[in-house]
Amino acid sequence: MTGRTGRPQRGKTRPLPPGNSLYTPGASDSRRTLERSSARPLVLLHQLPVWVVPLLLAALLIAGLAVPGLVGALALILVAAFLGWLAALSWPRLTPSGRLLRVAAVAGVLVIAGIQAVR
Repeated sequence: MTGRTGRPQRGKTRPLPPGNSLYTPGASDSRRTLERSSARPLVLLHQLPVWVVPLLLAALLIAGLAVPGLVGALALILVAAFLGWLAALSWPRLTPSGRLLRVAAVAGVLVIAGIQAVR
């Protein structure tokens, strides 16, 4: 249910995107397992207000960069895990440059987490 601006209305759940399946056709067993185990969290994330996930990730990123030591590193590892999970789910649809960019983003966050852990 969307308002005049095309944005979801408060209190209304967003409909799932159009399509027949949440799964990749002809996928390997490990890919099917990843997609099946990720289906429920993805639907849950989709039902949240659109601002929740970016706000939570931004808060974790800022906390990870601002707080030295293991607490900051843990926040950055959570960001990297989320980015890695989304990258793994979108991998079949990505171009080689898109794959490289996602691997670099996850690796960069993990490098910064390592630096934060020893500070």
